[in-house]
Amino acid sequence: MLITDIVAPNAIVPALKVNNKKQVIQELAARAAELTGESERAILEVLQQRERLGSTAVGNGIAIPHGKLPKLGRLFGLFARLERGVDFEAMDNEKVDLVFLLLAPESAGADHLKALARVARLLRDPEVARKLRESRDADSIYAVLTLPQASSAA
Repeated sequence: MLITDIVAPNAIVPALKVNNKKQVIQELAARAAELTGESERAILEVLQQRERLGSTAVGNGIAIPHGKLPKLGRLFGLFARLERGVDFEAMDNEKVDLVFLLLAPESAGADHLKALARVARLLRDPEVARKLRESRDADSIYAVLTLPQASSAA
């Protein structure tokens, strides 16, 4: 599974202006709804339910909010670099500034977990995270996410 199978070039937000975790989730749900045609409310509810189970921050300033939707046709990813870090209730107490939203069809089964693991491995690479933080536009962020060394992290 490649990152290009999950996230499209138009699903990159290079400088999201938000003040807190709630706003991050709301903004990403709104953008995901635009791109998938799914209900913004349904996406928001799924993401909020997941966050109530525990923060989706994985450490080192990275969060991977995720959920499953019954009508979604395929795995969908959206990446956002936050203009400034926000508290995401991370175990390491670091503010989050890199967020990868992952939505999956309810029928996705193991593919959902594989995609989550794939994204987590990619973003945990210190070099990839550094390049994402330095990138200022959607094209360069997409290029970093889809670099050959990023693909070999699979």
